[in-house]
Amino acid sequence: MASLMEDLIRVLDQESGQYEELLKLSSAKTPVIVAGDLDRLAAVTDDEQRVVDKIAGLEKKREQAMKDIADVLNKDVRTLTITDLITLLGKRPAEAQQLAKQRDRLKGVADRVRLVNEQNQQLLKSSLEMVQFEMNIIQAQSRAPETANYTRMAGATGETIGVTTGRFDAKQ
Repeated sequence: MASLMEDLIRVLDQESGQYEELLKLSSAKTPVIVAGDLDRLAAVTDDEQRVVDKIAGLEKKREQAMKDIADVLNKDVRTLTITDLITLLGKRPAEAQQLAKQRDRLKGVADRVRLVNEQNQQLLKSSLEMVQFEMNIIQAQSRAPETANYTRMAGATGETIGVTTGRFDAKQ
């Protein structure tokens, strides 16, 4: 049982470290979004994906460690939590303290990653709204009302009010 707890504590420590790396990358992404640097944003996102892949692997290891511990304790792995383990380790305060420390560290950094990602999501949403606004302005220019000018055959000329395209005034 002691080695299973050590494995769980080690995996939680590694997972926390990867989340801290993800937090650094997510925080670095914020000024990149503000600057609108798409190439740098793509690079940071690729780096984030590599870290997320590592976290997914560690998550599987953590789930396996929890399953092994649940088997030894004859508990249901679906309902067994790290907080339950800390309570069950009442007779082994050193391991309980290490486990609580790693749980709190992981929870704290995961919460900070979530907050930074929400902020980045809002920035991206604002950027998309600005692009949509600019696209609407560009499209509105091409949909200016037509003049009431007619050709000799009583057909509209198709000219628009206030829109000049393709004309170059060399006198200016």
